[in-house]
Amino acid sequence: MYPVKSVNHVPGCSDLMPEHQNHLWIQADRPGLYRGQCAEYCGTQHAHMAFYVVALPEEEFDQWVANRREARAEPAAEELSHGQQVFVASGCGACHGITDLSKATETGPDLTHLGSRLTLGAGTIANTQENLGAFIRDPHQFKPGLLMPATSIQPDDLDALVAYLMSLE
Repeated sequence: MYPVKSVNHVPGCSDLMPEHQNHLWIQADRPGLYRGQCAEYCGTQHAHMAFYVVALPEEEFDQWVANRREARAEPAAEELSHGQQVFVASGCGACHGITDLSKATETGPDLTHLGSRLTLGAGTIANTQENLGAFIRDPHQFKPGLLMPATSIQPDDLDALVAYLMSLE
């Protein structure tokens, strides 16, 4: 059996009951990429709620865990620093957390390691710079009914924001 890392945050993938914490265990008998699918009706986007699990050999898994525990570095490049400023000024942190920058909320997924995710929108589209920019501009074209509003960030600011978010590995 191999340790497993989940590369997508999957809110609501099990029964949601107030004041009750759920745990999900996945057994992988060999390293690899495994796809999961939401199995309970949970709302408008039920059919679009997928997740991926990456099973790693123990040494690689331990390194992955150690990397996740490291403090988030401040962006060194000017574009990434500008993107971080756009994240803050645009109010993205009201719904999305990034470690040491904005608090995690129950509204939107934590984006601390967004750049390492395989997909966006709970498995709806591949996590690429182009797709992330399109998702930020109009998320409803990919996942109608989600809570995130469309945004009208200026193109240069959007490019910097996308570069910053993709740098978060």
